[in-house]
Amino acid sequence: MSQEKKLLLIGNPNVGKSLLFGCLTHRYVNVSNYPGTTVEITTAAASMAGQKRLVVDTPGTNGLIPQSDDERVARDMLITSEGADVIQVGDMSNMRRTLLLSLQIAEHEVPFTLCLNMSDEARERESEVDPAAISALLGVPVVATSALRRWNLEKLKRSAVEPRASTIRVEYPIAVEEGIARICGGQTILSVHDGQARLPVLHRIVRGLPVPKGRGLCGGQTILSVNSPGTGRIACPPYISRGIALSILAGDRTLARFVEGAHLDEIRAEVQSRLSHPLSVVIGNARMAAVERLSSSSSSTPEVVKRNTIRDWIGAVSIHPLWGVPFLAAVLYAAWLFVGKFGAGYLVDLLETNVFEAYINVWATSLVNWLALPQFLRDLLVGPYGVITMALTYAIAIVLPVVITFFFFFGVLEDSGYLPRLAVMLNRLMRRMGLNGKAVLPMVLGLGCDTMATLTTRILETRKEATIVTLLLALGVPCSAQLGVIMAMLGPLAPQATMIWLGVTVGTIFLVGLLASKVVRGQTGDFILEIPPVRVPKLSNIAIKVLARTEWYLKEAVPLFIAGTLLLYLLDAANLLGKLQELVAPLVVSGLGLPAEAANSFLIGFLRRDYGAAGLFAMQRAGQLDAVQTVVSLTVITLFIPCIANLLVILKERGTRAGLAIAGFILVYSFGIGMVMNATFRLLHVRL
Repeated sequence: MSQEKKLLLIGNPNVGKSLLFGCLTHRYVNVSNYPGTTVEITTAAASMAGQKRLVVDTPGTNGLIPQSDDERVARDMLITSEGADVIQVGDMSNMRRTLLLSLQIAEHEVPFTLCLNMSDEARERESEVDPAAISALLGVPVVATSALRRWNLEKLKRSAVEPRASTIRVEYPIAVEEGIARICGGQTILSVHDGQARLPVLHRIVRGLPVPKGRGLCGGQTILSVNSPGTGRIACPPYISRGIALSILAGDRTLARFVEGAHLDEIRAEVQSRLSHPLSVVIGNARMAAVERLSSSSSSTPEVVKRNTIRDWIGAVSIHPLWGVPFLAAVLYAAWLFVGKFGAGYLVDLLETNVFEAYINVWATSLVNWLALPQFLRDLLVGPYGVITMALTYAIAIVLPVVITFFFFFGVLEDSGYLPRLAVMLNRLMRRMGLNGKAVLPMVLGLGCDTMATLTTRILETRKEATIVTLLLALGVPCSAQLGVIMAMLGPLAPQATMIWLGVTVGTIFLVGLLASKVVRGQTGDFILEIPPVRVPKLSNIAIKVLARTEWYLKEAVPLFIAGTLLLYLLDAANLLGKLQELVAPLVVSGLGLPAEAANSFLIGFLRRDYGAAGLFAMQRAGQLDAVQTVVSLTVITLFIPCIANLLVILKERGTRAGLAIAGFILVYSFGIGMVMNATFRLLHVRL
């Protein structure tokens, strides 16, 4: 597989790149209508016009001067993958953004094919363009497609294996052009550091041409040196292209792994001294001017027609600083009705009462009795902590209906384009916590899975933001399954119970975020986010998401539910469960005011927090928890220490020291806030 020629998909966020990847490779990736979904490189084999390719779905990028880790990954893949075919995926309805990235790819002298995706939507919005006209302007193959409708993909495959280098060239001020020439023509060392001695490259193949040592294609003398044990080869740019030189002048420090030399800073400083504006602004303005000329030079790139449609109205209201708040409240209310009432109420009752309790558990118990299995096997399968009567009942009857309904509702929000609007609306609030609106996206993703959401913190520009969001995800953002169970438990209670739980949770997120912004060092990045048009969600796309995510839940969660049940069974069989309950009784019983059995839920909550919530749900349905105890227990399990999978990802992303500090703080805080709530309720004689 590694010997196959690569085909890179490069493009802005939210242009259908991941969906196109799925169409080309017949492999599903998480397709969402908001930036930041793809945070790691995804690859799969495909046949392109009879030729084999290893298709690489790179993270979305707004430009080739990276502002976040995922943008850096995309840029590095583009400039280091020698001989790879490249498809730039763009949104036909937003040609200026598409052409801006096209110009940057062209400056890196990389042959590519331009795919104008979402052509069906462009047609609906009366902003369709002529691919032939754009091809004539850029000098590269241009194909209009609709990945959602699987339209024109075969033509794209044929064009993808025959990419061409663009003939377009952006003219910059004389000072910038002279700086480019000096960087490309000067003596520059390209190297990669890994702590070993550097090994010289005898030659490299650049665009199929052997390059002698010491010669760069820009006409200057370039010394290539690498550090790679054995072969002496490592992925690094084959030469300094015009695009790399421009990135250096614009102040891109992420190229330090490839390019070094003190004279580069001197060149940049000298060029800057001859300009009245910052170099990055001058370069950006020149590119935007070129994009405007390209747009105006062809009648096939008209302005998007503004129409007063219901979708336009929804888009305006949902992002409004005032009216956006009741709109958000309406969305949350709809989620509560669909997930909390329908999923956690009707569907859970249907499965648990009419299927498991009426048939499956009865049949399983009868079968075990008929087989006359030993007592320990009987208890293991159908006892109080049995795999069938507890693990599968919790996982399938209680949690699965909630997961499916939540995934469906979440898919509607993704495809409609509401989530980026939520980020814009909350940007001012997030600023107070040392973050910006883009931080909302990982936190919203955390409602699906905190583990995956922790990985998406890579879209944030600074380490400070990533650390704070990781902490808030682990502390106060319940995953989909856990949130569904929480909704099911709050459903029968008075509205003020929900308001107390929500107020404590949201208040915790804001308070801890505010304090963390004072403690964690660093700066907040700029807030730049593409706002997609409001779209009518496609049922087929949502169905694919629900099926894929449900499959993930069954593979990921059910085994851990079984493992947690086995742990309880072993502790009970060894007479340790009662002793454990006695050990934590002062905390659970006296501190939190809960039955001693609630300790079991917190114990297995470390394996899966939704499993712990399911245990509390079962206690509530059995009448073991009153309204006050329900609110206290739900608050603690919501703020509880992250599950083991999430903890491992936190340790990987943030480091062992920071990860353990986060986990320790959360453990103390969650039980501490629960004890404060219980004492307050008792003092004020609160009845819910």
